Amino acid sequence: MVLIDGHCHASPLVFEPVEPLVFQMDQNGVDKAVLTQVLGQFDNSYQEECVARYPGRMASVGAVNVGEADAAEKVAYWAGRGMAGLRIRPEARSPEGDPLAVWRAAADAGIAINCGGAAANILSDDFSALVTEFADMPFVLEQLGGWTRPDCDKEDPTWQGLMKLARFPNVSLKVPALGQIAPRQIGKPLPSEPPVLDASKGSILIEALEAFGADRLMWGSDFPVVGSREGYANALNWTRELFSERPQAEVDAIFGGTAQRIFFDRAG
Repeated sequence: MVLIDGHCHASPLVFEPVEPLVFQMDQNGVDKAVLTQVLGQFDNSYQEECVARYPGRMASVGAVNVGEADAAEKVAYWAGRGMAGLRIRPEARSPEGDPLAVWRAAADAGIAINCGGAAANILSDDFSALVTEFADMPFVLEQLGGWTRPDCDKEDPTWQGLMKLARFPNVSLKVPALGQIAPRQIGKPLPSEPPVLDASKGSILIEALEAFGADRLMWGSDFPVVGSREGYANALNWTRELFSERPQAEVDAIFGGTAQRIFFDRAG
């Protein structure tokens, strides 16, 4: 199988440049990575450079400042230079003229949407209308649709609402590492042997798998932020262990196939 990290960051300005990511990938047998633009950065040239430096191994999910008048033109510009996806908030709208101008530009360019934000906004009627209008454009939702964000209420109606988004065939979920689902209790002594985290909390990933199917789930490490949680190798191996009793074809899709189809094949 081709092993792909579907959500990681590389930047010379914040976090880490690409070289530490490549080191972790090589150490852990990860073949490819989806570089996801850091929040607040709208110059995608470094990610473009990384794609060129590691041909076939990197895909770029860039960003634009939606509030700028030429944001739609910038989407077309970066897509023309190889950007495979656009990172954007579900509530983002153009301030003048067509409020969906940026979304239309992404659809016209044939790239995917990488959507991050609060679960409440993802569960809004406006977002459902957006997904329906652009039915041929892939929407990939970060952090299980916002479930692992600190601003999520973690209530059952919210979870069930996120699972119901499976009714939209163009919506997929990024599977976060176990450390985001079951955070370690800082200050408590580490156990003498694994497991360090409560793997039982990862059962929600099986619920997501049953709702969406493996072809609409993709694992992402959240490198380098994962280094402050369980670490890269554990983020891969502990999360993969949660799916150990599933058919190999499903595991292959979650840990590579889905990201390949959405971010690499479309870019090619």
